[in-house]
Amino acid sequence: MKFNYKYGGSSSVSGNASSTNMSFAPDTLRQPTFFVGQLGKHIPFRESISALHDVVISDLRFKPKDKTQYLEWVKSQEDIWLSEYVGQKVGSKENIEEQIKKVREELKVVNAEQQKVMGPFNKSKRDYFNYIYKRDYDAWFVLDPVITIHPDEIFFECFSQDESTYGKLGCNYNVFKKINEFECGTTNIDYSQALYNEFQKIRDYKETEFKVDPSGFEVATENEDVYKEVKIDLPDSWVRGFLQVSSAMTLDGVTFDLHPMDVYNICLYLRRYKEKHGPRSMKYILKPNEPIKIILEPWNYEIKCPRSIYKGDKEQEVRVWGRRRILILERLLSVAKKFTVTLLGTGLPSFYVADLGDMNFTLGLSGWTANDWSRAGNFDLMAPRMKVDDITKQTVFNALKENWVEDVNSLSHRLGLATDVVAGALSAYTQAGRVIYDMKLKKYRVRELSKDPLPMHLLRFANPREETATRLIDQNKVTVQATERDNMLQLSGTVRDKNRTYHPSVTIDKDERITQGSCSCNHYNMNKMRKGPCEHILSLRMKFNKENTRF
Repeated sequence: MKFNYKYGGSSSVSGNASSTNMSFAPDTLRQPTFFVGQLGKHIPFRESISALHDVVISDLRFKPKDKTQYLEWVKSQEDIWLSEYVGQKVGSKENIEEQIKKVREELKVVNAEQQKVMGPFNKSKRDYFNYIYKRDYDAWFVLDPVITIHPDEIFFECFSQDESTYGKLGCNYNVFKKINEFECGTTNIDYSQALYNEFQKIRDYKETEFKVDPSGFEVATENEDVYKEVKIDLPDSWVRGFLQVSSAMTLDGVTFDLHPMDVYNICLYLRRYKEKHGPRSMKYILKPNEPIKIILEPWNYEIKCPRSIYKGDKEQEVRVWGRRRILILERLLSVAKKFTVTLLGTGLPSFYVADLGDMNFTLGLSGWTANDWSRAGNFDLMAPRMKVDDITKQTVFNALKENWVEDVNSLSHRLGLATDVVAGALSAYTQAGRVIYDMKLKKYRVRELSKDPLPMHLLRFANPREETATRLIDQNKVTVQATERDNMLQLSGTVRDKNRTYHPSVTIDKDERITQGSCSCNHYNMNKMRKGPCEHILSLRMKFNKENTRF
């Protein structure tokens, strides 16, 4: 999926001992969107925008060790090992050792000559790639941050490289001492590593001007060469993950507050210890009117939160994975008043909203860190909750655009529509990337993720098997039974598909991963689990998740 951006130059920072000017280059292919203001809350803004950068560069996927140098060394040693082996089998020991010594000396001379000849070339090659890496550091990331300007606040959004972490920084206009001009809308901004480094220089004693540069839209055609054009081919899975995390924000879940010291204790333990086996989960123990307890597995280390009382009406236990992504919140601990946590269920997304006074930072975590097929069927959140016709959806969206931000009840009253109809329409636009749900204010905001409509028929499902599994569940053709044995969840049941009945089964481990599966269908008989689970195994798991893990 290709995204085209066209920036009026590059984002830049200039300043002196008493002032700093930050200018973001917006995407000139989109509707004119700009903002000019003077920053008032310097330190909280610096820490929160830095935490947003940590989301942009986050990539916790498994990376195999680079064995290039080792393999080169092994290749250079092959002749020596061969001569030593031959020496053990043929000739006198003294003669062979002498020959080996002679060959080694000759090899040293050859290697020295090779280094003398190739050394300058290798050094120049390293310097070149280091130069490219530093100069176009932002090109190593898949998508520049999205910035949206509203009548009441300006907010940034981004998504991580590993397709599992969402970040949003919202700043209301009390963050700025002076606002000169702004135009509401959404645009992508050029956000480079060099700009991040300049953010670290923000100080209370220095005046800082914040600008989404409006001049980028006024440059004449003949100055086209000053623009920087970027064409990025994004994987569908990246865009799908962004939309799924955004739409998950609209779902109901269990919500509670954590004191910053409780989040600090989580981060401290995760920094000190590295798990070597599963389960790698974090378990929240929630009992009404009692302090929240957090258990870190596999150590079963318990963190008591006496400053954080659960105010829900029923006892619950929720497990989440990918907990090391919470370390992104470390930079906010010194400026946060509290963290509001929303859990959608065991193995499902979780959200942490940092209250920074006039700012708020939302960290959204998908149910996984590694987006692989072993966790397939564990994140089906884009299915609409209510069918709404296109005319009604467009009416609701146009009404929202009048005020830019509004809650469901207010829109329902203005339009004379039922609240569930309005909520269904807004949910559909959230899934399409045109609306975002503000978890702090509990309101919907207009936010066009791209200037062109996204191809939802390509983004709704990861593959045809997932689409078929969803259809089978919607048609009530799936039954499931669950048993637990040796700390493993075993699912079995029946699936009726095309006048045939299949009997799939699947085993899920303590880390919510599919470890074994079986089915009588052709896909499984031909591929087993090498190409992922078949639609019948997927439907079994998705049916179980739907009945047991959502609030």
